[in-house]
Amino acid sequence: MSSAATYAPSPGSAPWPRKVVAHTRMEFKLLVRNGEQLLLALVIPLGLLLLLGGTGLGERLPLGSGRPIDEAVPRVLALAILSSSFTSLAIATGFERRYGVIKRLGASPLSRTGLLAGKIGAVLIVEVIQLIVLIGTGFALGWKPVGGFEAVFGVVLTVLCGTAAFASLGLLMAGVLRAEATLAAANLLYLLLLVGGAIMTPVDEYPAGMQGVVRLLPSAALANGIANSTVEGVIPWAAALSLALWAGVLGYLVSRTFKWD
Repeated sequence: MSSAATYAPSPGSAPWPRKVVAHTRMEFKLLVRNGEQLLLALVIPLGLLLLLGGTGLGERLPLGSGRPIDEAVPRVLALAILSSSFTSLAIATGFERRYGVIKRLGASPLSRTGLLAGKIGAVLIVEVIQLIVLIGTGFALGWKPVGGFEAVFGVVLTVLCGTAAFASLGLLMAGVLRAEATLAAANLLYLLLLVGGAIMTPVDEYPAGMQGVVRLLPSAALANGIANSTVEGVIPWAAALSLALWAGVLGYLVSRTFKWD
């Protein structure tokens, strides 16, 4: 005698980690479908690396005191992290607020913390792809990083802290400004940091009166931290601490000001 199977309902939402993983997967798919964001996140840094390392342009620019390719690769990596964790995230989130996507997610079982964690998780996946492509290209162009475990640990530590800092800045901007204002402000700040934020040029190359201010910028900490890891083979504790402090302050502001609509 066979008994009929019974199916009892199981009300309630999925566990928090599963919800965050699902949201991360969705955010990643949205990012890779956006051609403009891919251009900013991968194509521009890759093209710049090929230009600096493959044409001799790096020898005529103040990238640092080492071999041009050795100085160019870590700074292009920093630019890629800035592009993904700040500019792309800010613009995408700003327009999601405008079209009501964030508001609808706010009505789901996904908490504000889960929403932000999913977005940052998707950014980290994109950054892993960026690092693989750019590091592989750097090796093909003759890049020779120094250091072993210290260099790898230093790069990973700086990337994680830098991602937290710039993602918080991007979400802060997207959470309080209109989409059009976020688009303009994010692109403007991206250019300002690229030119005057010690991304492609060491702090020591700036005028003496500017160096003290430039050193405080998170962009300088990100670029110099990665460069110190691969050029000198040391763990950039000071840069990581600076970025962690930026992430803490900006993250707190995001938690207090981020609007769903």
